[in-house]
Parts: sequence; C-alpha cells; structure tokens
Amino acid sequence: MASRSTPASTPVAQPILAGLLASTVGFASSFAIVLQGQAAVGATPAEAASGLFALTLSMGLLGIVLSLWSRMPIAIAWSTPGAALLISTGPVEGGFPAAVGAFFIAGVLVVAAGVWKPFGRAVSSIPMPLASAMLAGILFSLCLAPVEAASQMPMSALPIIAVWALALRFARIWAVPLAVLAAAIVIGFTTPLPEGALAGSWPAPQLVIPAFSHDAMIGIAVPLFVVTMASQNIPGLTVLRANGYEAPVRPIFVSTGLVSMAITVLGGKLINLAAITAALCAGPEAGADTTRRYIAAVSGGAFYVVLALGAGLAAAFVAASPPLLIQAVAGLALLGSLAGALVGATASEGTRLPAIVTFVTAASGVTIMGIGAAFWGLIAGGVVMAVLHKPVR
Repeated sequence: MASRSTPASTPVAQPILAGLLASTVGFASSFAIVLQGQAAVGATPAEAASGLFALTLSMGLLGIVLSLWSRMPIAIAWSTPGAALLISTGPVEGGFPAAVGAFFIAGVLVVAAGVWKPFGRAVSSIPMPLASAMLAGILFSLCLAPVEAASQMPMSALPIIAVWALALRFARIWAVPLAVLAAAIVIGFTTPLPEGALAGSWPAPQLVIPAFSHDAMIGIAVPLFVVTMASQNIPGLTVLRANGYEAPVRPIFVSTGLVSMAITVLGGKLINLAAITAALCAGPEAGADTTRRYIAAVSGGAFYVVLALGAGLAAAFVAASPPLLIQAVAGLALLGSLAGALVGATASEGTRLPAIVTFVTAASGVTIMGIGAAFWGLIAGGVVMAVLHKPVR
C-alpha cells in the first residue's frame, strides 16, 4: 500500500490538474499512431474511429473504477508500442476482422496471465533484452519517418521538427503534443481538406465481428501481448511501486483483459496500465499527500471520457492529412520509446548478441508463412540465446 503522508495543505486541485495533464499528453501524443495502426491492419476510416472511441472511453471508465476501488492512482492507457506493432505488421489474411480476432485472443492472454500464475510466471520469464529488442525493431522503421518527411517535404516537416526540438528543451512533456499542434497548423495552411471531411465527426461505433486465423494469432496476438506486457504493464507496475503503491496485479490484468476483449467488437485493441503518463498521476506532480493521488487517475479517466467524444474528429483529420506528415509526428512521438528499448536490449553484454539478432530480424519487416517479423525476431533471438547457453531470466 502507499506510504502515509497527509499534509493538510495539499490542494485538491493539484491531483485533478495532474490527471488532466496526463490524459491530454497521453491522447495528443499518440492518437495518430493508434489510428495508423488500425488502418494498417485493414480498418476503414469509420472502423478506425470506432476503435479509437472504444479505447478512449473504456480506459477512462476502467481507470476511474480501479482507482476508486483501490484508492490508488491506477491510470489505464492504450499500448502505443502495440499500435506501432500493427503499423509494422500491415494487412493480414482475413482483413480487419482477423486482426480484431487477434486483439480478442491477446485480451484472453492478458486475463490468463492474471488468473493462472504459472502462465504469468512464464510470461515474466521472457528475457527482457529480447522483449526490448523486439520492441526496438518494431519502432525503428517508424522513427525514420521524420527524416524521410524532412527530405521529401521540408517546408512542412522542418517547422514541426523544430517545434518538437524546442519544446524538448523548455517543456519536455509537451514536446509531442506541441508537435501535433504544429502539424495541425501546417496541414491547415498547406493541405485543402476535402469538403465534408470533418463532417459527421461525432463518434459512430462500428460493429466488427471477429474472425480467427492462424496467421493473425501468431503474427499479431502473441507479439501484441508480449509488447503490451513488456512495455506497458510491467513498467506501469514499476512506476506505482516506485511511488509506494503495491497495486493489485490480478484484478488489473483480469479487468483490462476482459474489457479489451469486450471492445474488440467495436474495433478496439488492448488497454493496459499506463506507463509514462502513470508517473504524473502517481508521483509528486499529483500532490504531496499520497493517499489522495488516486484523484489524479480519476480526473484523468473522466477527461478521457470527454476526449472519446472527439475520436471521430481526430480520425477525420488524420485521414485527410498527408500520410508522411502524420507518420513524421508519430515517429517523433516514438523516439523516446525507441531509445528506452535500445538501452534495455543492449545493457547486458551477455545477452547483447541475441538481442541484436532479435532487433535486426524484427526491424527487417519480413513475413514468413504469413507471420510478421516481430514474432520471428523473438524466435531468432531465443535460438541464438539457447545456442550460446546463456541463462534465461
């Protein structure tokens, strides 16, 4: 449980504002990546908007419920690296319904990790250098987009990159949201939006019946589950523990998995513990009184519910924008994740070579037997690690 610290002078506005900041940054920094991920695996613009709506609404509501129940700042988010995985995977046999079926299975795996302890231990035994290397491979090609945009459309891309770089120096947490704002301004001045592009921007949930295929199960469900656990759930638990909170692991995994399974019929993928923005709700930014920081996660969840109403508008704007410019903003948003993944992959000399094999395989983009490179990267790195007889941790 959280350590007790109850100074009477802590204003209630502080955790509320911290939650609003966390939700604003979380949504603005990565909604474009989520939409691109949905589209990459075959979603129509309407289905992508429906998925974004379902994700935003469900993670807001579940964050409120878990935080009020536990009296801990349990912030829920979507998996940005998971969305990046979908972009790198691309279309699968069976189209978007098959991808949705894979989302459903990934949710089942999260529930299993919470309910069945042997499975949870098996997941936690996946070597973190290999999981980090797989994530780095997924992110690598996406992080090249700002360079490609600067080369192909410098007048549009360079101002966005400049805003991002300046914000890193003076207001780091706002760097990506400000880059998104700069992109919106640039697009508004340089790209005539089709007539009616922003019409009908209120959420319009689309029913998607999941289909189940072997290729999507292996190529999407398994890597999505591993990436979500390694880059979101485990770091999210670490953030909470670092701030004095022993979060209830089983209820979190089971509830996020079950809700993820439910929203697949609207095109949503996995929701999970927040990692980066969780620090805003669980840390000193949410006030000195650790027993009241749960208010930050509650207010953040409430704001996510409000932001869900803008999912259709966000989707319409992204769909009408130059794809390379949107990819450039996404690449800027993922640079920090790429840096962290590379550090995690190469930190230990004993596992560095298997991690590099995982990285280059995952980054190659190859598809073998209909299964994407992320899965083969994990397999290749595991084989090299076994050949070198290195202990698996």
